[in-house]
Amino acid sequence: MRRITYIIPVVVLGVAVLLSSVFVVDERQRALVLQFGQIRQVIEEPGLNFKIPFIQEVVYYDDRILSLDTAPIEVTPSDDRRLVVDAFARFRIMDVVQFRQAVGAGGIRAGEERLEGILNPTIRAVLGADGVTSNTILSSERSRLMDQITAEARLRAAALGLEVLDVRLKQTNLPIQNLEATFARMRAEREREATDERARGEEAAQRVRAQADRTVVELVSDARREAEIIRGEADAERNGIFANAFGQDQEFFEFYRSMTAYERALMQRNSTMVISPDSEFFEYLGGSGLAVPAPAR
Repeated sequence: MRRITYIIPVVVLGVAVLLSSVFVVDERQRALVLQFGQIRQVIEEPGLNFKIPFIQEVVYYDDRILSLDTAPIEVTPSDDRRLVVDAFARFRIMDVVQFRQAVGAGGIRAGEERLEGILNPTIRAVLGADGVTSNTILSSERSRLMDQITAEARLRAAALGLEVLDVRLKQTNLPIQNLEATFARMRAEREREATDERARGEEAAQRVRAQADRTVVELVSDARREAEIIRGEADAERNGIFANAFGQDQEFFEFYRSMTAYERALMQRNSTMVISPDSEFFEYLGGSGLAVPAPAR
């Protein structure tokens, strides 16, 4: 019974020691075995591994491709037009020993801070170089600039045991204090262009209206001229016909002319004529037996 009392604690202690000496590294990780802060073993292959319990500790590092979003920073291209840019980088831990020595116990968070401290100056230096304007940054040459940033950041990050795979600019904006001035200038330019377009349109409309008015005047004038010519020719032809017809019978012509004069003179219902009854005007009425109206008072 006493043996069992001693055996159980020994077994439990043995199991605890065994469990504390065993650790697993999966395929997404690499590990360092540290003893009193010093690196004793580098494990880069996944599997089951052992360490000295209570003396050694294991630090795990991600072996996958990691990403880092940088904070927005201001850059000043060669045309002195300030821009606010932010970027993201993809990187991986290339050498865990060198990374541990560079960042210490801070781990991946400290490594990201050190990497951001490399990326921001590199972005400022590349985008602020001679010949790089804001239009260059916003044009198709942007890819070339990002490749240059990646290459320079890769060289500097190698001292941290990191491999920078890619750096890309996410957004390129104007500083807040410059937005209103820029928008006001853009609005003024658009309004000026709109005013110019309206002025050109009004000028073109005036030309069209003037040409149309001129065409109308010419057409009406031509039409009236042709109408007067036709009317004159018709009157001449009519007069010729009348002259030819009336010339054949002079008495009938005088009778027709008198009848026409009567019709025109007495056309209105309230017509009043002051004339002598024995006037030549009533020549054809007096001999026809028709009653001649009494002279008006």
